[in-house]
This record gives sequence, structure tokens and C-alpha cells, in this order.
Amino acid sequence: MKPKELILPALASLPASMAQADGQGFGTGHMWGGGYGFVGGFMMLAFWGAVIALIVFFVLRLRDNGGPPAEADAHETLRRRFANGEINEEEFRRLKATLDE
Repeated sequence: MKPKELILPALASLPASMAQADGQGFGTGHMWGGGYGFVGGFMMLAFWGAVIALIVFFVLRLRDNGGPPAEADAHETLRRRFANGEINEEEFRRLKATLDE
């Protein structure tokens, strides 16, 4: 027989071989017989999802210095724009007066 001809019978016999591996009685299988089934798999995913979420949360929390970002201050942004030559002195004074109001 060719290897391609063996694939379909092997796949067809897979559920039967799994049922035999569990044996008789309740609680003898891992997640097939009397195990937790779908709920066990879901709980495993929920557990690892929570662990990963906590790790990400703490890493982001450690990176945060607690203060507002430097660009949040309007006066600092205005001074930076003037220093970079984006606005002239007249516009700088007008905008600064508007911010001081």
C-alpha cells in the first residue's frame, strides 16, 4: 500500500482508538472520558490569558512615570515651535497672550 492510502483509514480509526485509551469507568481519561472536557480547556485558556494580561499591565505600569507627557503642556509646545522656527515672534507673542488669558 502507498502512504497516501493509509491516511484515510488511520484518521477514521482515530476516535475509536481514543475511546479505548480512556478505558472503562468515570474519571479515568484525561479530557475525553470523565474529565472536564470543554470547561477544562476554557479554564486553561482563561488562566493563561489572565497571567499574560497581568504581566502586560505591570510592564506598562512600570514604564509610566506618573506625570503628564511633556507635549501636554501648551506653553512648552509653543516654545518648542518658536525655537524650531515654525512660527515667528509676532505669532508666538499672540499665541502666548491667548494661552495666558
